[in-house]
Amino acid sequence: MLGVMMNSVRLPAELDVVALLSDIPDKGILRGQVGTVIETLGEATVLVEFSDDNGRALAILPCPRSELLALRYEPEAA
Repeated sequence: MLGVMMNSVRLPAELDVVALLSDIPDKGILRGQVGTVIETLGEATVLVEFSDDNGRALAILPCPRSELLALRYEPEAA
């Protein structure tokens, strides 16, 4: 059910706050890590900056949009 719901969600765009849906263990970034999309690299890939609570960058990585969940603070119109 979650997979069906996820497919209907808008893919992340520049400046969206996102959560990672799967681990990137070789970079020390785990599922659920929050980051910000800083650049579009292509239709399917964006550059994401992952940072700590103090704003210090942990990693800046290319990520498939399909592996990111855009976080929302306000409801969007359907």
